Amino acid sequence: MSARRIAAEQPDSFVFNEKSEAKVQFWLAKYPEERKASAVIPLLWIAQKQDNWVSEPAMREIAERCGMPYIRVYEVATFYTMFNLAQTGKHLIQVCGTTPCWLRGADALKAVCEKKIGKKGREYVSSDGVLAWEEVECLGACANAPMVQISNTEGDLYYEDLTPEALEQMLDDLRAGKEVKAGPISGRSCSEPTQATTLTLVDESLYDGSRAKKVKLPNTKAAEKAEVPKAEPAKPQEKGAEEKAKPKAKAKSPAPKAAAADAGAGKEPKLLKKPSGKADDLKKLTGLGPKLETSLNEIGVYHYSQIASWSAEEAVWVDAALKLRGRIERDNWIDQAKAMAGKAEG
Repeated sequence: MSARRIAAEQPDSFVFNEKSEAKVQFWLAKYPEERKASAVIPLLWIAQKQDNWVSEPAMREIAERCGMPYIRVYEVATFYTMFNLAQTGKHLIQVCGTTPCWLRGADALKAVCEKKIGKKGREYVSSDGVLAWEEVECLGACANAPMVQISNTEGDLYYEDLTPEALEQMLDDLRAGKEVKAGPISGRSCSEPTQATTLTLVDESLYDGSRAKKVKLPNTKAAEKAEVPKAEPAKPQEKGAEEKAKPKAKAKSPAPKAAAADAGAGKEPKLLKKPSGKADDLKKLTGLGPKLETSLNEIGVYHYSQIASWSAEEAVWVDAALKLRGRIERDNWIDQAKAMAGKAEG
């Protein structure tokens, strides 16, 4: 990127007008006091939309508003080519010169700008101060090449599918104060194809099947009558192989009571065949979910009072029976059950 410097001639001062000031306050309010420097790019853009360029006094004003050194604002303004560092006139014509536009005639558009405005690099702004032009990199409208962007205090609009004659007429209209319609001058909408023929074909043979090749189908009836080969009888397997082929039955898990007995752990507590009245909602105990409640019911535990009466040995038995791995003691089921049983009695 070539070095960008501010213009030699600068105004004495810069002030945001009333309309711009409202936008400045909006952007400054978006950031905390200690982060006001984040608004530097929006404020530079507001200054450019006001005067059509960013002057050196404008940079100093923005530096003060953002609470940052002037040199930092200068660095941002000179880095981004979107900021104009010299007066551009009322309308700035930005001609895209990147490959797609160049292949479609961008050089001819630049020749028109040199003719109607001035030589690039010398008479950048027209003598009447109304028009200015520059060549820029890709503006992202390659399907509508060649094109230009015209920037002024009202906005930044695209003018596409241009010809030298069309651009020359546009520049004359801008100089005369006439409105110039944005968009493709060819009349197409946005980037639609210029020669769409896919949906206009009327040759019915393309889709009525008449062009399809004839295919000879196989004789399926003859295939059905064909003799199906008989399956050979299965050879007897040796006794050892037959036993190996049989799937082994999955060993059943022992019942909870049997598991506790096998473990030889603790003492079996008092268990019930069925609940005394309505079974308590054991899931209210911390660490006891629906699955554990079902397991407790299966071995005969239905009430808080049963759990509350467990001794240490009985708790060990239940822990072994249901493979709880110390959950009864860890989640303090017995004390919880005592509290719940007391509430039920109250």
